[in-house]
Amino acid sequence: MSAVRLPVAYENVVAAGETIAGRLHRTPTFSTVALGERVGARVFLKAELFQKTGSFKPRGVLNNLAALSPEERARGVISISAGNHAQALAWGAASEGLDALIVMWQGASEAKIEATRGYGAAVDLEARDPTEAFERLAHLQEHTGRALVHPFDHPLTIAGQGTVGLEIVEEWPQVEAIVVPLGGGGLLSGVAVSATTLKPKVEVFGVEPRAGNDGEQSFRSGKIVTIEPPNTIADGARTLAIGVRNFAIIRERVRNVVSVDDEALLEAVKFAMYRTKLVIEPTGALGIAALLTRMIVPKGPTAVVVSGGNLDFSLLCR
Repeated sequence: MSAVRLPVAYENVVAAGETIAGRLHRTPTFSTVALGERVGARVFLKAELFQKTGSFKPRGVLNNLAALSPEERARGVISISAGNHAQALAWGAASEGLDALIVMWQGASEAKIEATRGYGAAVDLEARDPTEAFERLAHLQEHTGRALVHPFDHPLTIAGQGTVGLEIVEEWPQVEAIVVPLGGGGLLSGVAVSATTLKPKVEVFGVEPRAGNDGEQSFRSGKIVTIEPPNTIADGARTLAIGVRNFAIIRERVRNVVSVDDEALLEAVKFAMYRTKLVIEPTGALGIAALLTRMIVPKGPTAVVVSGGNLDFSLLCR
C-alpha cells in the first residue's frame, strides 16, 4: 500500500464512527445467493437503503454538523444535492434545531424535493442544471453566511461515509472485494480509506453510470475530468466532476472504476426487487449492475454497497 499522505486518515473514520454512534442505524450486511450464483462468488449486500432518510448520506452529514461552531450553527447550513444528501441534511439539521437551505435544480426528482421539504429544509430551485446549481450555491453561501456541508469533497464528509467500510470489514472479515457506487466520490473514497487500512489486501471498485462516467475517465487519465450535466436515471451520480480530495484517495486506494449503462441499471433494480426483495434506486444498484454485466468479475467474497433506496417508482414502468 502506498505511503502517500491522504486527505483523510483511518483515524478520522474511526472518530466519525464514534461521533455518529447511537444516532444512525448500523445497516445490515447479508448474503444474496441469487446474485452469488449468477457471478460465481459469495456476495453480500451492505444495505444502506435501510439507513435514516434512505441512503448512506446521514453519516457524513452528522459528522459535519458535530463540528460546527456555535456561530455557524446560528447562521444555519447550506448545501447542494440531487436528492439524497438534501434529505439527509434536512433531517440532520432539523434533529439539531438548525435552519437548512438546499440548492437543487429544475428536473431533480420531485419525490426527493418534496421529501427534503418534508424534513424541514428550504429548497432553492432557481438553477436549470447542476452547473448553474453550483454557481447558485456559491452566490447564496456568500450572501447568507451559512455553513457549507459539502456532499462529497470535505474531510468530515469522507470520514463519515467511510464508516460504511468499517462496518463491512468488521462484520465480514473474509471480504476480498468491495464494490461501491461513485458520484462525487465521498462514499467510494471513504470506504477505500477504511477498508484498505483494516484489510490491506481488499480490493475496492467504483461504479458509475456510463452517461456520467467522469470518475472513470479521471481514473484512466490520472487527472480530474469535468463533463457536461449527464443524462442518466442514476440521479445520485449526475456529478460533473469527482472531488479533489476524493480523487486523491481513489487514485491511491481504489483498484478500478468502471461504468454501466442505464439499461443495465434498470435490470439491476428489477433483479434486486425480484430476487432479494430490496427496492433500490438506480444509483444504489450500480454495484449489482456491474456484477451482472461482468464489468467486475469477483475472484472471491465480494461486498456490494447498496447506497440508497429512494426510488422514483415511475422508472419501473420503463
